[in-house]
Amino acid sequence: MTLNQIAEEYVRLVLAVGRHDSSYVDAYIGPPSWQTEAQQAPLVPLPDLSAQAGAILRRAESLPAPPQDQHERQQFLMKQLRAVNAFITQLNGGKSSFDTESLALYDAVSPPLTTADLDITLAELATLLPAEIQGEDLNARLSAYHKQFEIPCDKLDAVFTAAINEARARTRRYIHLPENESFQVAYVKDKVWSAYNWYKGDSHSLIEVNTDFPMFISRAIDLASHEAYPGHHVFNVLIENELVREKGWIEYAIYPLYSPMSLLAEGSANYGIEVAFPHAERMQFEKEVLFPLAGIDPAKAERYYQIQAVLQKLSYAGNMVARQYLDSLIDRDTALLMLMKYSLSDAARSEQRLRFIEHLRSYVINYNLGQDVVQAYIERHAGTKDQDARWQVLTDLLRHPKSASMMMLS
Repeated sequence: MTLNQIAEEYVRLVLAVGRHDSSYVDAYIGPPSWQTEAQQAPLVPLPDLSAQAGAILRRAESLPAPPQDQHERQQFLMKQLRAVNAFITQLNGGKSSFDTESLALYDAVSPPLTTADLDITLAELATLLPAEIQGEDLNARLSAYHKQFEIPCDKLDAVFTAAINEARARTRRYIHLPENESFQVAYVKDKVWSAYNWYKGDSHSLIEVNTDFPMFISRAIDLASHEAYPGHHVFNVLIENELVREKGWIEYAIYPLYSPMSLLAEGSANYGIEVAFPHAERMQFEKEVLFPLAGIDPAKAERYYQIQAVLQKLSYAGNMVARQYLDSLIDRDTALLMLMKYSLSDAARSEQRLRFIEHLRSYVINYNLGQDVVQAYIERHAGTKDQDARWQVLTDLLRHPKSASMMMLS
């Protein structure tokens, strides 16, 4: 048994598990015949899939030490295999706590957080909102303030296209991408997420943007970088061309959503925003291009982004609510009220956020904890001021995937 054979067994296992959950296989660029076989074969019962996963893990654990250049490959594949087994157990009705689940699926646990920690940030935010926006309810005050930064529907495509084009130009200065890489943008409704990258293979992505709610101007660059450059689209292009095609590492031809790969994917896509758009450069581009395109006064940009920076300190509030809700410590109504208070989203957006938590469960840690893990790894290896070095370490990380614990130990 070789590492390549284990990798093939892993891919076929994930395809079989995907028959039980349509959201599990996020992308597949492997041999079409394998996918066809999996789809046409009789549905494998979950207990049998669990037995298969255990057998593959035992064979993987008995492999001899690989060459040095494949050591991390084997280490990462083992973590992916364990996550598959954990997800099968979950599908089969196995119950675990929020933290146990996140560790099993994403190789990480979100740090503990209390409402007292968040109350400090809420107080800071209250002092930043303009004095003319009165009221006792901070959520309502923030909603009123944010209203002026909504991108009009008829200008959304122009703003988002400009943001993607700029993110693409900045990324291509540092990362060599195939000439044929491309993407398509579609605007959709009735989703639990704000945007999604569907990687189609051959260096092409479909990026869907949810228009259930108006988009704030800050989200244009965030989504352009996160979903496309240097985020999900770039990550998948590099994996397909450099790991699957050039190296023949077939395990990377499939992306199981509930796996350690997601913490890296979401974390690098989030931190990639800052790498592509350092604050001063972002402010200049926003004021000169995006704000005018959206018909928003550029003079308001400085305070707006000062407020967004404080709001970022509340990012772990969603994890706190998800943990308490999914561990049955609070009911649904309480979870909604906590999201409104501590994530400062209005009732409709909080409802969407809670549906996201109900659907994707502990996946929520991948955005904020993932970003922090990736940021710590990159700054440990590149510092905070050398932009070329940060791009280099980010690119190396995308080309040599690591799980959370692997990043924290290296």
